[in-house]
Amino acid sequence: MRFYDVRISFLGGVIPYRWNTTGITILNSSQISSVSGLFFDSNDTLYIVDEYPNSVVWKLPKNTLTPILVAGIVQSRGTGASQLNRPQDVYVDSNKNMYVTDCYGHRLQKFINGSTAGVTIAGITGSNGTALNQFNCPRYFCLDPTETYLYINDNSNQRTMLYRSNSTTGTNGTIVAGGNSNGNSNIQLHYPWGIHYLPSISTDMYIANNAGHSVMRWIPGASSGIFVAGTAGVSGSNATLLNSPMGLKIDAYLNIYVVDKGNHRVQMFCQNSSLGITIVGTGIAGNSTTELNAPRSIAFDSSMNMYIGDTGNVRVQKFLKI
Repeated sequence: MRFYDVRISFLGGVIPYRWNTTGITILNSSQISSVSGLFFDSNDTLYIVDEYPNSVVWKLPKNTLTPILVAGIVQSRGTGASQLNRPQDVYVDSNKNMYVTDCYGHRLQKFINGSTAGVTIAGITGSNGTALNQFNCPRYFCLDPTETYLYINDNSNQRTMLYRSNSTTGTNGTIVAGGNSNGNSNIQLHYPWGIHYLPSISTDMYIANNAGHSVMRWIPGASSGIFVAGTAGVSGSNATLLNSPMGLKIDAYLNIYVVDKGNHRVQMFCQNSSLGITIVGTGIAGNSTTELNAPRSIAFDSSMNMYIGDTGNVRVQKFLKI
């Protein structure tokens, strides 16, 4: 059995994290057409965004093998209430309401528990632009722990937007990071993709700059951020560099997990360290059980087993925490 063992010093103690480096395929191309965002709800139900060509969202209840369609119409892309057009990310709140960013629909859809008809709560359906009530291809997003606020990476507008979770279409959002065109300075975002925010342990958002090959720490509303992983504007494959990062998570100890798409790996950065540790993947594209191919997303279940959206291989891989 192969595994990776990370030992992290924290408050004078040592916290062991160990994952088997051999993945288990839980969904493949016979069931889905692609993989974008992943999300676990409180019951360990996995939600999978199947971006293209299906343009739908599936759920996979714990200990089951067959995904269930919960949003969108398979291969019927559009801007109707029951349609999606290249969805990106998903979140399910404590009331089982589901939120989905719809990139080509330039909106965020909310599906009330049990409904397959979405309501636009941010953005204007089918209308891309730079106004505060518009998006231009929203990508990944997160909610705060109270599920009051949405933080949405407005990818092609180079900004992160804040909306209330009970917002309505056409309502202005607030820019909380970026908004100064694309670039690699500390006041800019560069096609932001992944985002994670845990205000219970940190006042900072963590944002992955896909085209900037970096991760930033940014206090919401601040005029600038701090680079914490990768070198801004420089792609590479060594331990301090990234190549087109996408998915992003932080844990309760502020360790950062980055899906390093262009390097076909997942990197872990311990708190205050710029040196990444490869915990999944080999750095070379492949389809074996130890390899990834252009992965995009990451999620953890309640046992800290790791799930990776292995997009280039059209599969979801599970890596057991040992």
